[in-house]
Amino acid sequence: MKAAERTSPKVVCIANQKGGVGKTTTAVNLAAGLAINHRRVLLIDCDPQANATSGLGAEVDAPPLMDALAGAAPLEAGIVPSEPEGLFLVPASPDLIGAEVTLARRPRPQTVLRSRISLLRGFDYVVLDCPPSLGLLTVNALTAADSVIIPLQAEYYALEGLSQLIETIRTVKRKLSPRLYLEGLLLTMYDQRIRLNYQVARDVRNHFGDLVYRATIPRNVRLSESPSHGRPIFLYDPKSKGAEAYMAFVKEFLSRQRRH
Repeated sequence: MKAAERTSPKVVCIANQKGGVGKTTTAVNLAAGLAINHRRVLLIDCDPQANATSGLGAEVDAPPLMDALAGAAPLEAGIVPSEPEGLFLVPASPDLIGAEVTLARRPRPQTVLRSRISLLRGFDYVVLDCPPSLGLLTVNALTAADSVIIPLQAEYYALEGLSQLIETIRTVKRKLSPRLYLEGLLLTMYDQRIRLNYQVARDVRNHFGDLVYRATIPRNVRLSESPSHGRPIFLYDPKSKGAEAYMAFVKEFLSRQRRH
C-alpha cells in the first residue's frame, strides 16, 4: 500500500536500550529524509533527555508529550512544524522523566501512547525516538508501533543486550501488539577499515540476513555537529558523507515498504 493511500500513518519505533549508538540521530534523519522524499512525517520525542527536540532546534511552547500521556491535552496540541517542509515534531521536555509513574497509574499503561497516536490523521509516517532503556516509555512506543528499527554500533559491547531487546519486541508482539515486526537493523558509526567493525558487521549480517540494511552510517564529524545546530544533516551539510549515508538508508527503507 502506498503511503498516500494509508488512512492512518505507519508508526516506526527507533529503539535500543544502549545509549550512544546513534538512535536519536537515526530517528531525526529518517524523519527528515522521509519529508525530503515528499512524505508527511511526525517525529515524536519519547526520551526525557529530549535530544530529538533539541536536534531539530525546537522550542517547547506547545504542550509536550507528557501532557498527552497524562491526559491533560490531546497529542495534536503538542505538534509543532519543523524543517524540512513536511516534518513535524511532538517535543519532549524534562518533566517526561515522571512518565513512568504517571503511566503506571493509568488503565492498560502499556497502551496509552498507542491510543493517542490512533487518533492521528494526515501523516504518512510517525517516527518514535525511544529512551535508552526498556522501561514503560519504550514499551509504550513498541506497543504503538507497526515496526521497529534497531540502530546498532558495530562494536562488541553494542551486541550485548541486543537479544534482550529482541525478546522484548517478541513479548510486546505476543501480548500487546500482534502487528509489530522488526523492520531492520542499521549499522552505525561504521568503518570497514577497522577489523572489529568489519567482524561485528559480518556476524550481524550472518545472523540476521536481509534484516540488516545494506546502507551503513559512518563516523562523520558533520553528522556529529548537526544536532548542536538544531538541524538534520540534510539541512546542515547535505553534501557530507553522513548525509549521503542517511539518504541511502532512507531510500532503502522506502524500497522495503512495498513488502508490507
